[in-house]
Amino acid sequence: MSKVNKIFQDLMPSPLKLRDLIRQVRACRTQAEERSVVNKECALIRNSFREDDNENRSKSIAKLLYIHMLGYPAHFGQLECLKLIASPKFTDKRVGYLGAMLLLDEKQDVHLLITNCLKNDMGHSNHYVVGLALCTLGAICSSEMCRDLANEIERLLKSNNSYIKKKAALCASRATST
Repeated sequence: MSKVNKIFQDLMPSPLKLRDLIRQVRACRTQAEERSVVNKECALIRNSFREDDNENRSKSIAKLLYIHMLGYPAHFGQLECLKLIASPKFTDKRVGYLGAMLLLDEKQDVHLLITNCLKNDMGHSNHYVVGLALCTLGAICSSEMCRDLANEIERLLKSNNSYIKKKAALCASRATST
């Protein structure tokens, strides 16, 4: 069995770390060379998403966000961001919410799903998770999301925790301007 795994590993290269991906992209001399590196890494990221590799999903989204910042399409990571948001681990939620802020737009159908995740996290016992949800809502809110989550924002404005109150006030000001 180990020989089969060795052959498979030789055929399918392992995904790069984010730091190595940045180094490879910076070392490219031409746009075509950069595109080749990015396309190769995107293919590896897609494969890791298909394998349901929960341990590396956060790292893959971080690489995908870098690829998105370079101007390449990264829309295929939207649902993976939602999976990270639904994770109980704070580090996964943080990367998932960052991905949602950058990769989602108002035209996507996943807004209903993220609205539900935001509502759940606004009632979380950890105030940092609540802050992530409020920050994300302030960044990507649409009129429908604001209408659905207005009661939650109002409830959090009355919180005793100053951190949550400040985040809720910033979110409310953004929500009223949309």
